[in-house]
Formats: sequence, structure tokens, C-alpha cells
Amino acid sequence: MGNYLLRRLLTSLLVLFGVSVLTFSMLHLVPGDPVTAVMGRQAVSRAEADELRERLGLNDPLPVQYWNYISRVFQGDLGESIRSKRPVSEMIAEQLPSTAQLTLVAIPLAVLFGGSLGLLAALKRGTWIDTITMSIAIAGFSIPNFWLGILLIMIFAVTLNWLPSVAPGNDLRGLILPAITLAVAEGAVIARVTRTSMLEVLDQQYMTTTRSNGLKERSILFVHALPNALIPVITILDLQIGFLLVGAIVVETIFARQGLGRLTITAINNRDFPLVQGIVLVTASIYVLINTITDLTYGFLDPRIRLE
Repeated sequence: MGNYLLRRLLTSLLVLFGVSVLTFSMLHLVPGDPVTAVMGRQAVSRAEADELRERLGLNDPLPVQYWNYISRVFQGDLGESIRSKRPVSEMIAEQLPSTAQLTLVAIPLAVLFGGSLGLLAALKRGTWIDTITMSIAIAGFSIPNFWLGILLIMIFAVTLNWLPSVAPGNDLRGLILPAITLAVAEGAVIARVTRTSMLEVLDQQYMTTTRSNGLKERSILFVHALPNALIPVITILDLQIGFLLVGAIVVETIFARQGLGRLTITAINNRDFPLVQGIVLVTASIYVLINTITDLTYGFLDPRIRLE
């Protein structure tokens, strides 16, 4: 287990190193002068351009620039926003709780929606119930987030006036529609994986042996079959967390909700590259951390993973 843990940690560090290189390279991948790209069409004097170039550290050689950048990152300094002149880490810290709240509500909704559909489809395989549930899953995966969000706003906020489309303050009712919008597509993926995994487990020889021992069908399903079928679901759920973070960009924009998603859109529109760099690095770090924890948990539950 120790060697497996060490390998996973080293792999995670390599991934984070690659992410840091990519985020650092964002300014230099822009065609032309990075300062011109950052300032856009604004009329700036040569002195202002030189001041911005000095503030971004663009006058130093690239290896020196990267060393300065990564050194500041390890100290929690992600730079300064070009537009607001505020620390990037401070701006991200203000918006991260809102996105985390939305994601943490969407995850159980996706698991409940997808797990229920997948389990029902597996138990009723080959019937009209199986066809309908999988059709719902395919539709949920195919519908774009922005279209579903607008549809939910039109039905529940405008027509029925049951829920707010934009919630003031900390009104938890304002989380319902964004969380549902974010959870539907991820729940559809979980549904298909749950169905496939459950069918594989139910067809195993030991399930036939369990039934021959006279156990009740409910006990067989929920005590013996479901725990084994959930291992692939846990793996896919780890991957879906990354899609939830990406989907939050669209959902937060549609519902005018504060968070990393809206902050990202604002930073891109303003060509605020230091802020975009910081958001990308923080989001990637969160995803790598969750992925590493999931892999370690998976390896602990299934010794074959560690041996491989």
C-alpha cells in the first residue's frame, strides 16, 4: 500500500507541474505582444505598457519568469488582477465557497437521479421500463446545460413562480434550479454506468449461489449486488466532479449566480490573464486532489488495483 500511495502522490505532483506550466504559458501563447493582448483595444501610452510589462514580469527570461511564478504560487500568491488591482487569491477565495456550495448540492442530486434510474433499468432489463429509463438518461445527457437552465427558469420561476431564478443573499431556494441544471447531465452518465455495472454483477456465478442459499431477493440486491456494482460508479463520479466544475461556468452565468464560473467569464471578457491563470490553477488543483483521493480509496477497497 505504501508504494501505491507514493506512486499516486508522485503522479499527482507531475500533473500539477504540467498544469502550472500550462497556466504560466497562457500569456506567452497569445499571438503578438502579451501586453497588447491584455490591454485589448484600449489606447495606452508607452509608459503604461512598460509599467504593465514590468508588473507581469515579462522583461525577464522565461525560466526566470516561471521560477518567480511558481515561487509565488507556493507562497499562496497567484498574482494581481490587471483590472481590479486586487490579489487573485483573494478574489478566488471570495467566489470559491459559492461554487463549492452549488457543486456539493448537485453531486447528491446527480447520484440520486442517476443511481435510481440505473438500478431500476437493471432490475427491469429488457422491459418497457428499461427502455424509458435509459431514454430519459440519454435525453438528460444530450440536453445542453444552458437550454435546460433557461427551460427551468421559464417553467418554475416565470410561469409557476415557485422558485426564484436569482436568489438574493443566502436564500437556499435559489440553489434548487441551478443544482438541478448541473446535476441532470452528470446523473444521466451515472445512470448508464450503474445499469451496466449492476447487470454485470447480477450475471456473476456467485449471485446464483447466493440465491440458491435461500436469501431474500432484497437482501441479495442491496447487501451483495449493489456494493460491488458501486465501485465503477465511484470511479465515474470522480470524473464527473470535473465536469461539474466546468458546467458551473455556464450554470452560474445563466442564473446570475456568484462563483468561479462567473468570475472566469468576467476575467476572459476583460482579458485579465493573471486572474484566468489563477482560476485554472486552483480548479485543476482541486480536481487533481479529488482524483488522487478517489484513486487511493479505490486502491484500498480493491487490492488488485495496487498490484497492477
